[in-house]
Amino acid sequence: QVQLVESGGGLVQAGGSLRLSCAASRSIPSINNMGWYHQAPGKQRELVATIGSGRSTNYADSVKGRFTVSRDNAKNMVYLQMNSLKPEDTGVYYCYARYYYVDYWGQGTQVTVSS
Repeated sequence: QVQLVESGGGLVQAGGSLRLSCAASRSIPSINNMGWYHQAPGKQRELVATIGSGRSTNYADSVKGRFTVSRDNAKNMVYLQMNSLKPEDTGVYYCYARYYYVDYWGQGTQVTVSS
């Protein structure tokens, strides 16, 4: 199993930045795919960004050029640097990991972007 704990959410003005962190309970070099999902109020959870064990990345079109996903295998951490935030980025951000074909999720961290 993998336990994931997010941190770093908060309230920020449009155009501002936040950095989300995700701490994993096991060594992440063994976890091929990790990343972040976003759930806006009243909407389904959607992919934001993923990063593979080889550090290949994939981003939703809506965040390309603004968000950067990274991982620190030595610290078992995954990060999401969010710049140029928009009100539509508001919602709960979930850390994600796929380990041995099983999906794991953190409890989520709230991000609120005011206009």
